[in-house]
Amino acid sequence: MRRVLAGVAATTAALIALGSAPAAAAPGPPDAPEYWFDQWQIENLWSGGARGGGVTIGEIDTGVTASLPELAANVLPGIDFGISGDGQVDRESSDFGHGTAMASIMVGQRGILGITGIAPDAKVLPIAVPLIGTTDAAHDDHLAQAIRWSVDHGGKIISMSLGGGRRRVAGSDPCPADEQEAIYYAIRKGAIVVAASGNNGPSTNTVEEPGVCLGVVSVGAVDSSGTVADFSSRHPYLTLTAPGVNIPSLSRVAGSAYSGDGTSQATAIASAVLALVWSKFPKDTNRQVLARVLATLDRHRTSRDPAYGYGTINALRAVTGSVPVTAPNPVFDAAAPFIARDQAFAVPPVRPTKSAAGERVSVGRFAVGDAPRLLVPKVLAGLSVAGVGLLALVVLAIVARVRRRRRGVLAIAPAAAGGAPPMALPAPEWREISAPGMPAYQPLTDPFAPPPPEPHRPPQSGTAGAS
Repeated sequence: MRRVLAGVAATTAALIALGSAPAAAAPGPPDAPEYWFDQWQIENLWSGGARGGGVTIGEIDTGVTASLPELAANVLPGIDFGISGDGQVDRESSDFGHGTAMASIMVGQRGILGITGIAPDAKVLPIAVPLIGTTDAAHDDHLAQAIRWSVDHGGKIISMSLGGGRRRVAGSDPCPADEQEAIYYAIRKGAIVVAASGNNGPSTNTVEEPGVCLGVVSVGAVDSSGTVADFSSRHPYLTLTAPGVNIPSLSRVAGSAYSGDGTSQATAIASAVLALVWSKFPKDTNRQVLARVLATLDRHRTSRDPAYGYGTINALRAVTGSVPVTAPNPVFDAAAPFIARDQAFAVPPVRPTKSAAGERVSVGRFAVGDAPRLLVPKVLAGLSVAGVGLLALVVLAIVARVRRRRRGVLAIAPAAAGGAPPMALPAPEWREISAPGMPAYQPLTDPFAPPPPEPHRPPQSGTAGAS
């Protein structure tokens, strides 16, 4: 399966020249401030104990450059499903470094240009998968395995700023079965799964997975005024929106940063907000944490809007708002019957019965006596009957074989006369996702800085995409 990166080709990422952090209240560079820090009073939330502590975000992406000083303390050893490794190397071909960028938005410590992650005490568990645009791109990106691995290794929030477009085919499911089962598994294990909705708005709106899968928080993008971005895909299954326009982030290359647009960035921000909420309410279940976030959305509505979902995320309200324990969670409710079905049909492992002392218990009493005599009249009569029966079975098998061959010839005749055997449905068609009319990221330089020795080239056609 080929999957494109979410947030690269659709990223209008301008390379930000090095400089000192701005004096403005919001962290980040002057031309790409992290405006949500002011809107949501993030630093006040930190002071109140909501910093992401105790929450691990399983980031399934291109890997993370864990050696960057802004990330070193927050990136755990993970896994690389492409080239073997621990996920602490960003495999993206370009300098942008998709996985590194998303990690910096979520957990980065304040450093270059003041760029700061929303949940600085949360940890990122990097799971690198071979996506289009990486040095190890492969047909199978192992996404279902990656989801399960993340959950089994402590991931409480599974953040996927990626997507694969699916062509509608009669009889096919929008979400691959192995991915859907992995998502159900994650929910059963207590995790929240988050994925980008795609950058194909406002009209193309290609269906993308894993965002379309049941139980997933599908994320669209809004700008600083809360207006949905043109590129953000419109879907009937969209869950919510988050800031995704002019978002600053670190590059995989030390000492450089980018600003960009995309539902990738929105997904990273939404995942970090979930981490803030969970750190404030550590005893809440995954269902309760997500219900709290959904109940406190801006533009909140009880039915999904294709552009905004149920509304736009608001970290301040999610952390400080009063939410009843019975708050609805339509995302989990939609998946609940299928999770219950899977549990009902699951075959529990057979365990041997043990005594109180831990020893195996016998299932009955027995005694050893003399061996019985075999060649008695009853046994001889039984052997005779068995012999006759065996001879009859041999005769029937020969007859059946001849009849099968004849029927085989007759069965082929109608097809040869014009009938057609049933054809298998075509496999889903994977294609790149990019926002119509949006350029690939175009690095710019500080007008006062010396020109770079060689300009950055945008991703070549067929090598990278975006969400």
